[in-house]
Amino acid sequence: MDFKKALMYMVISTLSFTFMNATVKYLVHLPAYELVFFRSLGTLILTMSYLTIKKIPILGNRRKLLIYRGLAGVTSMTLFFMSLKYLTMGTAVSLRYIAPIFAAFFAIFLLKEKVKFMQWIFFGIAFGGVLILKGFDGTLDSFGLILIILAAFFSGLVYVTISKIGKQDHPVVVVNYFMMIATFVGGILTIFNWVRPVGTEWILLLGLGIFGYFGQLYMTKAFQSATTNQVAPLKYIEVLFTVTVGLLWFNEIYTLWSLLGIFMIIGGLILNAMYKSRVS
Repeated sequence: MDFKKALMYMVISTLSFTFMNATVKYLVHLPAYELVFFRSLGTLILTMSYLTIKKIPILGNRRKLLIYRGLAGVTSMTLFFMSLKYLTMGTAVSLRYIAPIFAAFFAIFLLKEKVKFMQWIFFGIAFGGVLILKGFDGTLDSFGLILIILAAFFSGLVYVTISKIGKQDHPVVVVNYFMMIATFVGGILTIFNWVRPVGTEWILLLGLGIFGYFGQLYMTKAFQSATTNQVAPLKYIEVLFTVTVGLLWFNEIYTLWSLLGIFMIIGGLILNAMYKSRVS
């Protein structure tokens, strides 16, 4: 196990996702389904190429679960992209990360897993951050909050579905199903609400898929390079990068209340990730 290598991989991954989020924020005037289509199409080309070259069966084994994962994933992605029109990037990304709380509830009923008492304490800290954002940050848009909470809800379903699939399918097969379904759904819905990109917007749209692919690839590499206990908390670096990019590129404003809320959300979830890794 090589923690330094895992850290490097996770930095590359979180930077890739940050640039993807920033690109979506820049193109937020385009319909969300259109952004979903281009983000998914770009990654789909790369995943299909990988599976073909490696001669890995594209259809996979747990096909019904793979379809469920794809449907939940495209719903979460669409809602997240929509929320960026109403929320700062850092707030949207932080709130999306409450997905493990929903995943814990789903896991109790669908996977018959038990949640430790300390995990509920950490979830409570994270949820307290959400309440602070809603109750004390007057700049928070209520509709945007509803969108991102729903995005986290469906992301929680994704986590549980992936756990159900386990190691019965190659990770790229799982991502490929997600991208196939998202490309299909995004493409169909875009037909009815097409807005023609202009100039460099075409390049940025194509870049969405590339950023998304490398984000997924290097996150996987990070988890393969060190223990889950070491790597899991590192994924929250994305919030730091996203807040920084929002401040510098989009002149986003964060109140002290919003920063406290973000800190509590991420802090609670990092503690949960570390605790869960140690007791599992």
